[in-house]
Amino acid sequence: MARMDSLAGKQQRLHAVLRDLGRVAVAFSGGVDSAVVAHAAHAVLGADALAITADSPSVARAELDDARRIAAVIGIAHRIVATHEFDSADYERNDGTRCYYCKDELYGRIQSLPELDGYVVVSGANVDDAGDYRPGLSAAAKHRVRHPLQEAGLTKAEVRELAKQSGLDVWDKPASPCLSSRIAPGVPATADRTARIEAAEKILKEMGLRECRVRLHEGELARIEVPADALVQLAECHQRLDELLRGLGFRYVTLDLGGFRSGSLNELITLETRRKYTPETAT
Repeated sequence: MARMDSLAGKQQRLHAVLRDLGRVAVAFSGGVDSAVVAHAAHAVLGADALAITADSPSVARAELDDARRIAAVIGIAHRIVATHEFDSADYERNDGTRCYYCKDELYGRIQSLPELDGYVVVSGANVDDAGDYRPGLSAAAKHRVRHPLQEAGLTKAEVRELAKQSGLDVWDKPASPCLSSRIAPGVPATADRTARIEAAEKILKEMGLRECRVRLHEGELARIEVPADALVQLAECHQRLDELLRGLGFRYVTLDLGGFRSGSLNELITLETRRKYTPETAT
């Protein structure tokens, strides 16, 4: 029998957690974490597992298409649900707590679907998410969302390894938070801004950059983050890039010499807010 602290043992634990839940609705972005949960849920629950993907102006069209594709590869029943977080003044205010209102809207929307009565909503949060700044986990607690990866003790690296072993081609997919996460705290989150960010990042990806962020700051300033080894590439075409992004409505275009850093805008969130939404232990 596999030791429970081994990867195989943790996978067994993951399956056991899902089996005990009976019927689950997986909050499914199509990223590696939710893909592993969906794959495991489909394996142990079959038709009693459903993947739910949010569709809103904060979701890039490419990510939505990828979620459809991955769900089809897994074989799990998949549903796209429109969410309306942009209708919330609390969300639009973007004071560092925006993610809470996004997840509150998503989980509430899933739980309000009459056909999902009796289903348990599960997320793709892993062990590494505990102790990090995660307002969405507070919303999950409010809605009694379960986190099977955390309950199984799986880290991000282990989740990627499970995805690879399962033949899921997203195993090495870079993290892709929602488009609103690119908007600096204090700058209102609007559909117009997320559309411009999506278009700007599409330009960068068409240049061959797999990991990139276009952060939007006050004054409609676009701050581009790319891996350090791509800085020279962008510097060499800076005039064309400036023209393209200004054409999208950005007033200023800058290249961050610090390179790509996931979650860099969290540095602008007040310490009080960060402490409030940083869980000390896995839920």
